[in-house]
Amino acid sequence: MTEGTATRSLAGPPSGHGRYDYSPITDPAVIGSWPGGRRLAVYVALGVEDYHFGAGRTEDLLAGVPAPDLVNASWRDYGNRVGGFRVLDRLTRLGIPPTLLLNTAVYDTAPQLTDAGRAAGAEMIGHGVSNSDALVGMDEPEERRYLQAVAERIREVEGAPPGGWSTPWLSHTPRTLDLLAETGYRYLLDIRPDDRPVWLHTSSGPLLSIPYALELNDSSSMIGRQVGAGEFADMIVDEFDELLAASEEQPLVMSVVVHSFISGVPFRLRRLTRALEHLAAHGDRVWFARPRDIHREVSRA
Repeated sequence: MTEGTATRSLAGPPSGHGRYDYSPITDPAVIGSWPGGRRLAVYVALGVEDYHFGAGRTEDLLAGVPAPDLVNASWRDYGNRVGGFRVLDRLTRLGIPPTLLLNTAVYDTAPQLTDAGRAAGAEMIGHGVSNSDALVGMDEPEERRYLQAVAERIREVEGAPPGGWSTPWLSHTPRTLDLLAETGYRYLLDIRPDDRPVWLHTSSGPLLSIPYALELNDSSSMIGRQVGAGEFADMIVDEFDELLAASEEQPLVMSVVVHSFISGVPFRLRRLTRALEHLAAHGDRVWFARPRDIHREVSRA
């Protein structure tokens, strides 16, 4: 499917959102294989986030800590001081190119970490200014300005605007997808309706949804649902083994989403490393990619 086929009226079925069409996994594959004849593409996304102290939304390990909450703030700060560097080092050692889900405030609050990501060849995905922000509640002009500001900051620092977007808190307004396409973003890392990339319909042109792991995500699983580090690692291995087998039928995409302050903690990093080593051991059959690489290949098909 080419990009040009992805724009149409958003008048979908009465009970649906109309953002993508139904296409079962039994439909013919859009592309024959990923580069090198590989059938499974894997990307690993590292959330690199900044939070306002005492204001806005936060991700907390311990609920109900009264202000001033130094306990949860320091837990989050560990990621940008320690954990992020260790996760990047681990990915580099295993030959897995990182993808950073980047709050642009980190350019100011932890510039050495974004420098390390750049040195590791990471792709910078727009992930808001701060993770204390949310798109929900913004009117259309405000949301447009916000998306543009994130893209402009990444362009200023990296030399090119981001191609991809991942929404803080995975919460959208009715116009988010349209505004993303309008403001120059080309692919979205938020949803997973399929194990294949899916073209989304917007009023402003095509936007590619690249499968984003809602459960292979240390925030939703280990913090949100109290899944243990060992179980999370097993989830990654089992997902990989199953998708690798399924990719014999057609090219697929797998994602792993971790955060610097969650999986960067030593006991979790040790288990995550074991899982990633299992993936890396199959490097002759797997394409370790960044989202921009996946978008490029799908757009060429």
